[in-house]
Amino acid sequence: MSAASALAAGSAELLRGDRAPSLLGADQADYEDEDLAGELMDGGDEEPRAWTLQEKALHEARLKAKAKRRLRRTSSRDSNRESLSEGGEPLPDPSSPKGKSHDRKSRMGKGRGLPKKGGAGGKGVWGAPGVVYSYQEPDARDPNYDEVAQGDTVYATVVPELEEEELEKAVQPMMKEYFEHGDTLEVVELLRELNLGGHKASVPSLAVALSLEGKASHRELTSRLLSDLVGKVMSPEDIAAAFDRTLSDLPDLILDTPEAPQMLGQFIARAVADHALPLDFLERYKGRVDCEHARAALDRAAVLLRIKRDVNRLDNVWGVGGGQRPVKHLIKEMNLLLREYLLSGEVSEAEHCLRQLEVPHFHHELVYEAVVMVLESTGDTAVAMMVRLLKVLWETGLVTLDQMNRGFQRVYDELGDISLDVPLAHSILERLVDLCFEEGVITKPLRDACPARGRKRFVSEGDGGQIKP
Repeated sequence: MSAASALAAGSAELLRGDRAPSLLGADQADYEDEDLAGELMDGGDEEPRAWTLQEKALHEARLKAKAKRRLRRTSSRDSNRESLSEGGEPLPDPSSPKGKSHDRKSRMGKGRGLPKKGGAGGKGVWGAPGVVYSYQEPDARDPNYDEVAQGDTVYATVVPELEEEELEKAVQPMMKEYFEHGDTLEVVELLRELNLGGHKASVPSLAVALSLEGKASHRELTSRLLSDLVGKVMSPEDIAAAFDRTLSDLPDLILDTPEAPQMLGQFIARAVADHALPLDFLERYKGRVDCEHARAALDRAAVLLRIKRDVNRLDNVWGVGGGQRPVKHLIKEMNLLLREYLLSGEVSEAEHCLRQLEVPHFHHELVYEAVVMVLESTGDTAVAMMVRLLKVLWETGLVTLDQMNRGFQRVYDELGDISLDVPLAHSILERLVDLCFEEGVITKPLRDACPARGRKRFVSEGDGGQIKP
């Protein structure tokens, strides 16, 4: 064999790896390696020559493969000897088909020879011997999951808990709408749909703060709402926590509402009387209040409860709402308002009192009472003052065109009965209507509709008893 052919054969074996020599047998491969090395050293019949880099690399690869085969044969012989000495029964030959099919040891020459997964793995195996599995809940992600077999499915709506800012954005429009319709049951249902969580005390606190900036009717509605919320949405302790927060915020509330301490005291007294607050709420603050505004509110509540100790509910603490007052009471209030105006002459005070009545739909009664009061008075002072008042109410929008027309039309319709008590009613009314038209208070059609007393000549001698025009 020449050196070139040996180099080509060696390169082919090197590419095939260390598994190619195993096809010929270990001893035969060793002998071929020694012959090849001898040829490379001797060079055949020719003179010895120096090795190239490729030949050196090929020779080192041959030596490493040879050492690895020897080590593998030695380890397999030692393992066979140990098994024979321990069991006394020879193991099947690993080279036989029967031995290889039942061999659970690693074929990579690594590990301790133990079965994988502790004997719990393999085809047809349900686990390690002696293991008892308990019941497991069905998993909805399991491909074999059957929803019908699990019974009725109950779906529950999960509402996340509101944060403080989100709660304020939800409650403020709700309270403003409640001030318009006054239905506490609707507010209760809306609050039940919200997950208030630990912010229940924020709802009464926001309601009280909004009502302090509103009207007396708004405060009355807020007191009713607090009474209806207890037992349905929140407890008396939640209301108490809300008033605790409001008392601590009094220094800020006074900036917008100077009467906030007195109003808050009335809220507390009304809530205690309505059983929305615990009866010992005021006792908790005895000797523990440092803020003068909070002390004034608590003193106001204590005075009201002491005065009304025989009354279960302080229903009139905010007065009666405008639309809920009797008509006779409203007429009496408007008469008193006009009489005070004729004595003082303060238009702003009369306007303020009319706003506090909160009956914009009943302002035509004020116009009617003002015109009748002018007809029953003497002198021109009352006429000029009433024209001035009606002009201010018209310009500010407190009395609308419809209310003004209805008030004057009622006087026109009842002028015949009024003339029985006031003979000069026609002339006084004509002068009042002309002044109002000049000031722009009434329209021209309304002025033209004013009734005028016709001049008639009574019976004289010779007329035959006939009335002549």
